[in-house]
Amino acid sequence: MAAVVDNSSLLFEADDSLAAVSSGVLASVLAGFSWGRLFLGLFVGLLVWDQISYLTKKGSIAGPRFKIYPIIGPFLESVNPKFEGYMAKWNSGPLSCVSVFHKFVVIASTRDLARKILNSPAYVKPCVVDVAIKLLRPTNWVFLDGKAHVDYRKGLNGLFTRKALGVYLPGQEECYDRYFKVFREMSKDGPVPYMHIFREINCAVSCRTFCGHYIKEEQVKLISDNYYLITLALELVNFPVILPFTKAWYGKKASDMTLGIFEECAAKARAAMEAGEPVTCTMDAWIREMLDARDNAKSDDGSSGVSIRVFTNKEISETIFTFLFASQDASSSATTWLFQILADRPDVFAKVREEQERVRGGDFNKPLSLDMIDQMTFTHQVVKEALRYRPPVIMVPYLVKKDYPITPEYSVPAGSMVIPTLYPALHDPEVYPEPETFKPERWEGDLLANSAAKNWLVFGTGPHVCLGQTYAVMNFMAMIGKAALTMDWTHVVTEKSEEIKVFATIFPEDNCILQFKARELPASA
Repeated sequence: MAAVVDNSSLLFEADDSLAAVSSGVLASVLAGFSWGRLFLGLFVGLLVWDQISYLTKKGSIAGPRFKIYPIIGPFLESVNPKFEGYMAKWNSGPLSCVSVFHKFVVIASTRDLARKILNSPAYVKPCVVDVAIKLLRPTNWVFLDGKAHVDYRKGLNGLFTRKALGVYLPGQEECYDRYFKVFREMSKDGPVPYMHIFREINCAVSCRTFCGHYIKEEQVKLISDNYYLITLALELVNFPVILPFTKAWYGKKASDMTLGIFEECAAKARAAMEAGEPVTCTMDAWIREMLDARDNAKSDDGSSGVSIRVFTNKEISETIFTFLFASQDASSSATTWLFQILADRPDVFAKVREEQERVRGGDFNKPLSLDMIDQMTFTHQVVKEALRYRPPVIMVPYLVKKDYPITPEYSVPAGSMVIPTLYPALHDPEVYPEPETFKPERWEGDLLANSAAKNWLVFGTGPHVCLGQTYAVMNFMAMIGKAALTMDWTHVVTEKSEEIKVFATIFPEDNCILQFKARELPASA
């Protein structure tokens, strides 16, 4: 019994010793503790996790061996992107990657990979860039998926039919005539950069086409003057939240203003269409279709074939804003290059002018019409070649909804951004010999360019192919044709004229320095 008591005493003594040692260790740890050390440890752990995450997602595809700038990645490069940097990425392999902040980005550089992504709605959905969702609104139709997207799009198909395009022409020509006077006035004392005014004319043409005369001239000017703030906000990767007085913040304010103006116009258009007024713009055409569908649904005779629902003014506003969003920067880019290209190639300019005189039968004041545009064969070739040579949209970001086996060897992780690139397909030397040479004749008849439809990715492909592509091409043809008919212009060639600046789309680095003058028309005109 005494032995048992002695053993218990030993156990108690051991426990006391262990407690003393533990207290000493804890005291030592607490004595050495500091918040700075804790944060340092967490930060080092975050850096390690960030590198491991990057390397795991990267796998075998091309890209930096390590994330050189931990956490933020090449954020500063994305703030001021260089076309040469994009080219380096495209040339590094069919798939390459980069990681900025929380976003892992995979870039697809080949035609077939680009087409595969654009035709994979089960795995990807358009995200434009992160901030675009905040600017356009998460409820916007362009972010819809599957059947919801298809059904919404059905309600828009009638807005760009041949009949509708003919209705829009008078408003477009009105804008051309007004701005061509501005072009001539701007450079009466000498050549000046024209990139900004090309952005303004495209904004005016879009607003007049979409909103008719429901939008006031001062509102068009307000949107045009502030739209560049939206463009500035569209960096490939933004800070995760919109901070006050940043580019994203100013872009959001500009988009809010534009959406408000469009909603007011939609209300005016609805009232006009309810009153039986004629269709003069996109809003009119859309609302008229809605009202026709509503009236046919009431009669329930099933004969109209029109089944679109009635959209709210807010939905109309958001949708029209996506039309402007899709067209503004791309159209401004195409317009800038077209005017520069024609000025630098007098032989092409002369052929466009001759065709414009011919399709008008010598009547220089003849209003534009669809039949007239149908006869502009060479002007059409010039526009197509300009869109190939300097494609306004060089890539289209998509969000990966679930792990995407894009090749047998690599799957893009869910939550990543995957970007199909359009530029390389349009500069493929096997389809477009001498791809860096502007050759409108490559679009004649049955030549290879016309038959290689898979490479023509200017307007994308798949379920999100550009709804207004016919309208866009006709607008460029009508604008450049009318300009060649009524004006002369020269281009001041600088060492930066052919260098490409990335500003959402692509522009000449020197902003296109031109001088416009009124053409001395033939006596019979």
